[in-house]
Amino acid sequence: MPAHRHPTVQDQVALTEIDLTGELMIAAAAASEDRLSTDRIDELLHVAGAPHGDRPDRRVRDAP
Repeated sequence: MPAHRHPTVQDQVALTEIDLTGELMIAAAAASEDRLSTDRIDELLHVAGAPHGDRPDRRVRDAP
């Protein structure tokens, strides 16, 4: 039988991923173009470093 989690335990990584996914979905729905630019996606995901998102040195900025 699998162990049950206490109902107040939260997975902060999963909650952050859900929040960022929601922000991307809202931005995509509001965008006038067919696709979000990589710069806009990086901005929404708080990613610094690679200008086009293809370089391996992408770093996540500290959260505000």
